[in-house]
This record gives sequence, C-alpha cells and structure tokens, in this order.
Amino acid sequence: MNAEERKAYAVSLLRNMQFRLQEQGIERLPQRSDFSAEDFVLLKAAFGPFPRALEAAGLKQPRADDREEKQKQRRIAAKRSRNIARKEAKSAEKNKGDH
Repeated sequence: MNAEERKAYAVSLLRNMQFRLQEQGIERLPQRSDFSAEDFVLLKAAFGPFPRALEAAGLKQPRADDREEKQKQRRIAAKRSRNIARKEAKSAEKNKGDH
C-alpha cells in the first residue's frame, strides 16, 4: 500500500467511524478510543497528530493559518511589557539613589 492509498484508507476509516457514531445517535467527532490500536497507528502514520487526520477527512475545520502570527505578536507584546517594567525598575532605583 503506497502513501496515497494509505491516506485514502485512513480517511475512509474516519468517515466510517463518524457514520457509525451518528447511527448510534452520538453527536461527536471520532476519538482515539473509537479505533483499534492498529487502525490508530495507521491514522498517525498517514496524517501525524489526530486533529490533522480529522481535518483531512473533512470532519473538523482546519486550524487558522494566522495562529503563528498571533503567537509572534503575543511574544512581541510580552517582551515590550518586560522591557517597560525593567526600565521602570531601573528608573526607580536611580531615583532612589538620588534622594
């Protein structure tokens, strides 16, 4: 089984499990515990992290592409905040020495 066939089979596993869950009246995405160990290994080998497998099967929305940019902006804001606090502490220490 080549990589494309393995991925197609993995997608069919996920979609079939989703269908079976819906037939049972269970309204949730498939979980790791729904699959045998062998099937789960196949899913991981084909797609990596389980959420990527759900995305590939069209069962879950892909994560936002701007996630990395948001993280970068948060790091920049945190660094600026630390720098401001450091400058204020240095200024307070300098003013303390002047009195």
